[in-house]
Amino acid sequence: ATPAERPPYIIMLTARGGKADLIQGLDAGANDYLSKPFDPGELRARIEVGRRMVEIQDALLESREKLAYQANHDILTGLLNRRAILEALGLAVRSAADTPALLCLAMVDIDRFKAINDRYGHQTGDEVLTGLATALIAGAASLPVTQGCSIGRLGGEEFLLICRRPIEGADALRGCFDALCGMVATRPMMTRNGPIAITISIGVACGNDASADALLAAADRALYAAKRAGRNRVVVEGSITTPPGEAAESV
Repeated sequence: ATPAERPPYIIMLTARGGKADLIQGLDAGANDYLSKPFDPGELRARIEVGRRMVEIQDALLESREKLAYQANHDILTGLLNRRAILEALGLAVRSAADTPALLCLAMVDIDRFKAINDRYGHQTGDEVLTGLATALIAGAASLPVTQGCSIGRLGGEEFLLICRRPIEGADALRGCFDALCGMVATRPMMTRNGPIAITISIGVACGNDASADALLAAADRALYAAKRAGRNRVVVEGSITTPPGEAAESV
């Protein structure tokens, strides 16, 4: 009666041998049924059948889990892919009104990434991307947030962090993103062409009364403001709300 992804394989061994008893036992959830007195050889054979069935079931479940992971994760960095991170954003927006913590987005972009690809090649560029993904995971662990961050790759050299911070924690959150920028700037990414120094720009937008589209647009504006201001910095938009008439759950 307990739902489980890996239910036990149940063989009933009982003195009740009538057909009605057999049907009742199988209806109750048993996989097989053996009446007493039983033959030990038959019991071993039925257990072997059950073992093979469990192995097949485990293999199918493992295959399903692998496919689900591949469908939701970026093949290069291992972070959530664009579809999955935007789904996470939609869920966060829908639940924003149920928590006093403020929903915040941070859009992260590698500065002058095209120049890295042009100079060193795309394989080296991929190593820079995976190195930054590792740095973002480590940096997110230090953020003053009420729940863990969701981190995904929007595409190319652009990443998105979704987190919730206490209303009074704005300065601490800004300080952590500043520290993340500094850490990336001072720790070159190790690649096949040796260490490569990079910098990142971050645009941050927060708001519990905004749609996903409004938050994304605000974070994008903040990111471009950081680029125009000289790159390698953080720009934070003010509190974002959804204009009248716009769906609060849109992505």
